[in-house]
Amino acid sequence: MTTEEKRLAHYRKMTETPVARLVSTLAVPTIISMLVSSLYNMADTYFVSRLGTSAAGAVGVVFSVMAIIQAVGFTIGMGGGVIMSRQLGAKENEAAVQSASTAFFFSLALGIILAVIGITFNEELMRLLGATPTIAPYAEAYARYIFLGCPFMCASFVMNNLLRSEGKAAFAMVGITVGGVLNIFLDPVFIFLLGLGTAGAAIATSVSQVISFVILLSFFLCGKSSVSIRLSAVSRKVRLYVSIIKMGLPSLSRQGLASIATVALNVSAAAFGDAAVAAMSITNRIVFFFFSALLGFGQGFQPVCSFNWGAGRYDRVYRAAKFTCITGIVITAVLCSACFIAASDLMRAFVSDDNNVIILGSLALRAQCLALPLSGLNVATNMSLQGTGQYGKATFLALCRQGIFFIPLVLALPPVIGVAGVLYAQSISDVLTFFVSMFFFAGFLRKVRSLQKN
Repeated sequence: MTTEEKRLAHYRKMTETPVARLVSTLAVPTIISMLVSSLYNMADTYFVSRLGTSAAGAVGVVFSVMAIIQAVGFTIGMGGGVIMSRQLGAKENEAAVQSASTAFFFSLALGIILAVIGITFNEELMRLLGATPTIAPYAEAYARYIFLGCPFMCASFVMNNLLRSEGKAAFAMVGITVGGVLNIFLDPVFIFLLGLGTAGAAIATSVSQVISFVILLSFFLCGKSSVSIRLSAVSRKVRLYVSIIKMGLPSLSRQGLASIATVALNVSAAAFGDAAVAAMSITNRIVFFFFSALLGFGQGFQPVCSFNWGAGRYDRVYRAAKFTCITGIVITAVLCSACFIAASDLMRAFVSDDNNVIILGSLALRAQCLALPLSGLNVATNMSLQGTGQYGKATFLALCRQGIFFIPLVLALPPVIGVAGVLYAQSISDVLTFFVSMFFFAGFLRKVRSLQKN
């Protein structure tokens, strides 16, 4: 089969397959990728927590660094991916190659810049990110190797998003899953067998990310993707870089604010001791595991939305958006119900010898399980707006959960109601974001229906 025949077959798949089956087919490998990524983050937390409460708190502090790296990768990857997907839907194949190539090399350059800054100012950054004097040494050791792997992480996130955006989620899954599984196996080897402590967990993560980078890049170089990545195809026009950033702004807001929110959370929790910092660190890792399944489902919908929008198939966009919203809420509700029941046992799995961490973490985990299913609407709305190029509305909505609501709440509530303000701020934020999402989703559906009639 020639390249053109493959592209035509892929076009028919994206524009003719029943939307429920297509979204589910693309979502399954994406969910697996997200769960594996979340799982190896949890593995870091689990193994490092064996070193003590302060070490567990260090993972929470450095999590904000990981969020910054992810913010860069997802911003460029989602921005470039949305543009590329719409270009493929409109059969503008050469323009799609240029968008993909520009996004890849742009992220690689930004990753190198972040690595240099992070390594140079490691000590100062850890204290700025909320590390207490007892947590700081562990955090600095962990962060040092995370920064070294930063360029590979950024570029891997971009390639992952590009593959998903063109509807090749299975290839993206392979690259991410292999690296994630390797990370889980390397953690105990570096941390305990080689005696490297928290630094060992970071080395395992960086090595795994390099492996993922190589695997994902091979798909573009060997013709498995509908587009290729070439240095010669990188755009010299500022307009494309601006467009990539604009389309990726919702991801930047979502991921970047996750980092700032983690800092705010650590600072607020630090006032109540290392146990509060460790409890929220573990809680956030567990909740992110469930949220990643929801986000993965939404990311399975995004290429269906973008591709069919570019192809003018607004009827399919409408049906896919409603299916994603309803299914996302149901899936998350089921997962969170199980997590709510097993909250104490989950916390004991991470910290068996610190009762304060278990009590605080269980309360926070149950509260977040009650509110998290509401995020199904938020994710579907955000992906719909971002996938159709409505970056202004998508960015505002992305700002709500972690920025407009959570950060003010986590800073304002603890002085008034004590540690409960730290434990419940995220749940309150999720409820408030749900009501904002209702307004935007209704408006999006109305717009799509009006386009169907024209």
